[in-house]
Amino acid sequence: MEHKYNNDFPYFRKLSNNKSFYKIVDDKNFEEVQLIGSKKIHTKHAAKQYPEMLRIQDMINLHEGHFLVLQKEEWDLLFPFE
Repeated sequence: MEHKYNNDFPYFRKLSNNKSFYKIVDDKNFEEVQLIGSKKIHTKHAAKQYPEMLRIQDMINLHEGHFLVLQKEEWDLLFPFE
């Protein structure tokens, strides 16, 4: 099922296992924080190829339950590096 959205970026998502968190900046850029043990790995991604752009659309559309909505307040509490 496709999620209706507008261009009010950013969107926040997480994987259902609570190990990866995403801040979708726009339709071609996102930030990812991975929790590996006690470490937090923060990376920025720019989608340049079509499969990467589809991944962002999957995150926005909450594809097949792999991605869940994350509230901005949760992101800010978990990752206060901005």
